[in-house]
Amino acid sequence: MSKQLFSGSIGRKFAMALSALFLIIFLLQHFTINFTSVFSEKAFNELSHFMGTNAIIQFVMQPILMLGVTFHFIMGFVLEIKNRNSREIKYAKNNGAANSSWMSRNMIWSGLFILLFLLFHFYDFWIPEMNYKYIEVKPENPDRYYDEVVHMFTNPGRVVVYCLSFVFLALHLMHGFQSAFQSMGARHDKYTPAILKIGRAYAILIPIGFIFIAVFHYVNSL
Repeated sequence: MSKQLFSGSIGRKFAMALSALFLIIFLLQHFTINFTSVFSEKAFNELSHFMGTNAIIQFVMQPILMLGVTFHFIMGFVLEIKNRNSREIKYAKNNGAANSSWMSRNMIWSGLFILLFLLFHFYDFWIPEMNYKYIEVKPENPDRYYDEVVHMFTNPGRVVVYCLSFVFLALHLMHGFQSAFQSMGARHDKYTPAILKIGRAYAILIPIGFIFIAVFHYVNSL
């Protein structure tokens, strides 16, 4: 069953859609926690401390998240390569722009930029966190998270990279959100318009929210 799932085009797209929906839900949860840093230092510290010390989140959900991210990007590249190889007529001869949006034709590039940002994000946040807890084994300080985030956004270069990455994420989500639902069978006219509207709202508001958080903390640090 699992072999058939990943060997067929429909199966690969369905698996890709599942991983996309999982990451969409995670992104919303991640934004919700981060946004509390704008209006409540205490709430942000409490939520971050819970996420950073809860055993289920650390040793079950976190590995699943990493696996989901890895799977999503690998499957995305596999599908893109297979799609390119399967085209009998290249876009140069078949005017791809007339049949698809700019976002759908460039998912591979926006995805690659997002992947590079995630590696930067892991280096910037996750690796220091692992070093703090498991290598240096420092005593846990439940009030340290807010100051760490604020410190990260005092660097203007980091803020620019962060904001640019979420612009690419918005472009990626513009097509990816609705594509994920369509790959799972949500094609009926009754549901498609609603999915399009929700997808566009999500693709615009969530990235803007993350950008606002970064700019807010940078401006406050001046």
